[in-house]
Amino acid sequence: QVQLVESGGGLVQAGGSLKLSCAVSRRTFSRYDMGWFRQAPGKEREFVAATRSGGTIYYADFVKGRFIISRGNAENTVYLQMNSLKPEDTAVYSCAARSPKLGDISSSYDYWGQGTQVTVSS
Repeated sequence: QVQLVESGGGLVQAGGSLKLSCAVSRRTFSRYDMGWFRQAPGKEREFVAATRSGGTIYYADFVKGRFIISRGNAENTVYLQMNSLKPEDTAVYSCAARSPKLGDISSSYDYWGQGTQVTVSS
C-alpha cells in the first residue's frame, strides 16, 4: 500500500505563492507517475499537473506559467510551487500516484492523499 501525505496549504492573498508537498511512503517513489489535482466546492475534481516517472511534465492550461511541479526522488516527495495565485485557485489540492502507464496522464491514478486546503483571498 502506498500512502501519500500532503502539506503546505493555507490562506494566501491573491498574487501570493504557496508550495505544496506530497510525501510518499514507498522507496520506489521514483518509479511512479505523480499528479496533483484539485477540487473546489461544488465542482468536480480537475487535473492540475503531473510528472511521469521518466520526468516528462504536464500542466493544465489554467496553471501554465504560474505553477511548477517537481519531484525530489531522494526525499520521496513531489512538490507543487504555486505562484501568482488567484481566488479561483481556491480548492482542496490532492496528490496522486500510479504505476507508469502510457497515454493520458490525467487519469487512472491508483493512490490518493487526503488533500490540503488552499484558500486565496481577493
